[in-house]
Amino acid sequence: LRDNRIELVRASWHELSISVSDVSLSDEGQYTCSLFTMPVKTSKAFLTVLGVPEKPQITGFTSPVMEGERMQLTCKTSGSKPAADVRWFKNDKEVKDVKYLKEEDAYRKTFTVSSTLDFLADRNDDGAVVSCRVDHESLNSTPQIAMQVLEIHYTPLVKIISSNSWPEEGQSIILTCESKGKPVPEPVLWTKDGGELPDPERMVVNGRVLSISFLNKTDNGTYRCEAKNPIGRNSTEYVLIVHDVFNTLLPTTVIPSLTTATVTTTVALTTSTTTSATAISTRDPNALAGQTGPDHALIGGIVAVVVFVTLCSIILLGRYLARHKGTYLTNEAKGAEDAPDADTAIINAEGSQVNAEEKKEYFI
Repeated sequence: LRDNRIELVRASWHELSISVSDVSLSDEGQYTCSLFTMPVKTSKAFLTVLGVPEKPQITGFTSPVMEGERMQLTCKTSGSKPAADVRWFKNDKEVKDVKYLKEEDAYRKTFTVSSTLDFLADRNDDGAVVSCRVDHESLNSTPQIAMQVLEIHYTPLVKIISSNSWPEEGQSIILTCESKGKPVPEPVLWTKDGGELPDPERMVVNGRVLSISFLNKTDNGTYRCEAKNPIGRNSTEYVLIVHDVFNTLLPTTVIPSLTTATVTTTVALTTSTTTSATAISTRDPNALAGQTGPDHALIGGIVAVVVFVTLCSIILLGRYLARHKGTYLTNEAKGAEDAPDADTAIINAEGSQVNAEEKKEYFI
């Protein structure tokens, strides 16, 4: 071998060693060692030289990129032997849907590998780190990496946050308009029902915050917050409903009133009973308005009162008839009206003991 890069390291009857410095791809091939003895002894070895891939480069990126535009990033590395492996990552998460291309160089000894990442720009990708990673056996587990930070411009995203979920009259409320966009949105614009704020003294705007004090029913309406930047504008709405002051009432128990029926001892028993029944059936004005359907307790009370009144009427009527028996006359007193004394009355009576068997009494 006639090359200054090749040196003889050891030579003996048993071993012959050489070293090659500054190895290149041209050093790859078959090497033969011959020992000139009788007979001549030879040994062959094949040297494989790895092509180290160059540091990858990312092309196709323009900054900034508008949301919704299509991006095509290409990662390319040359000089690898065998062909290097190229992979894409977005914030340390591997992207699988990519295009891979491998080309042999002019002398058919090394390869140029390229990979293309194709996607639509999204606001969530703003600030994301896209990296291209090249792995090869010659790199000793230390991959080569190229990185690119994405800059995506997008219209503002607007949201209103309320400090009071149940606003009541006399209270205050703070509405905060959160807007996020790139570039940063300009100061927001507050409107009510499509026009300006009607009461600047109570409705104070401080940057993105709208404060309303001493709420009343006239503050009801739709409040709009609008934000814009050079890319576009966006808005959102908040419907304010001011509620009446809520009073906490203690629970009360409704005690039904008892109706007393008074029965008089008169002949017009039917009239008295009807009047009592009518009075009982009158609806209690304190009854709950939400009750529907028959009130079984009320019906039972009416029936009990009617039965009680009827029994009382029968008892009173019986006692009345028992005290006023029918008037009856006998023939014993006939002719004795003008007698001066009892003996004369008995003697002069029309009836006598002779006709005693004909006297009869009739009870009505």
